[in-house]
Amino acid sequence: MSAEIILIPGASLHAQVAHRLREMLVENRIAPGAKLNERELSAVLNVSRTPLREAIKMLAAEGLVELLPNRGAIAVELTEADILNTFEVMAGLEAQSGELAAVRITESELVEIRAKHFEMLAAYTRRDLPAYYRLNASIHSAINAAAKNPVLSATYKQVNARLQALRFRSNQDGEKWQDAVAEHEQMIDALTRRDAPAMRRVLADHLIRKRDVVVAQLRNATLAEPGETPTPRAASVRASPLR
Repeated sequence: MSAEIILIPGASLHAQVAHRLREMLVENRIAPGAKLNERELSAVLNVSRTPLREAIKMLAAEGLVELLPNRGAIAVELTEADILNTFEVMAGLEAQSGELAAVRITESELVEIRAKHFEMLAAYTRRDLPAYYRLNASIHSAINAAAKNPVLSATYKQVNARLQALRFRSNQDGEKWQDAVAEHEQMIDALTRRDAPAMRRVLADHLIRKRDVVVAQLRNATLAEPGETPTPRAASVRASPLR
């Protein structure tokens, strides 16, 4: 599955590799539980193993991959308990971000978030889920940044890293995706009105609904594969090389 490489100006090679791998993990091109095959990934991304290994270490620190002694790395596969606990924390962080952002956001920040929102709607109209998700995540990050609390931002990034792939897949249900778009409309409205309680409420509800969709998807997948014992799978991926 090919995909455009988005280069990061000034970033080191291993940071660019980490960016690419992160997208592949989030968009399920490397499935949860899959083993990261270094030889294959080096060929796919057209890089040596040294920056690839550094990138994998970065993603391990973010909680996206797990390093296994003498077995390499696998894409993290969260249990239902992991999902429930992480979304519980994330809902609180999102709600706090929204509440503070409604009070502290500047007009230029609001204009930028609105612009991203309209781009996201265009991606939704095209049913371009990867583009939609990148814009969606950017909006949530911008709201968090507008809260202007560095401790909150650092915690937000750390916890959210574990949920990116699940948040991406939650929109693969057409009806739920439509609901998520409507909730984003509510966010923009509350933010424009500088309504802190409304922002807190809509973001908390948004995350709880995401949690419910993700848990339902996990349970459906489990029912579809009765009696199977999950084992690490080799990642089979294709992507445009880094330049």
